[in-house]
Amino acid sequence: MNDRRKEVLEMLAAGQINVEEAERLIDALEKGNVTQASASDSSSAAKAKPKYLRVLVDAAGDSEIAQKIGGSKGGPTQVNIRVPMQLLRAGVRLASLIPPQAQVHVNEALREKGLTVDLSQLKPENLEELIDGLSDMTVDVVDKNAKVTMFCE
Repeated sequence: MNDRRKEVLEMLAAGQINVEEAERLIDALEKGNVTQASASDSSSAAKAKPKYLRVLVDAAGDSEIAQKIGGSKGGPTQVNIRVPMQLLRAGVRLASLIPPQAQVHVNEALREKGLTVDLSQLKPENLEELIDGLSDMTVDVVDKNAKVTMFCE
């Protein structure tokens, strides 16, 4: 059993996700494995593009992460976010509609929040390259009171 599948089953056992969500995750993992296997067998096979960016948070109520996302004191906080990549694509197209004068203000506001992004450099043609890079990404943040996982499926 691979680590991803085991992680899904552990989340199910802990009550973090329901049976339907576990089934969808395992199906996505299996499809990913089938795609990877067929891609390695055939050099002409295209890599499956991710459809969703997934963020899972499991945090104790007194952890800093739980408090930042609005968890109640003492109780566990669980977040399961599934963002369609199509939303990312639409967001980049919408960002290109922001007038240059407003982009300066938006960039400054983002920088104040710790995110250095230049909206004028965000182009729809660069987005596919970014999404391709995200498909290989998995971020795990493990703290004594919280666990955050981000991946694409």
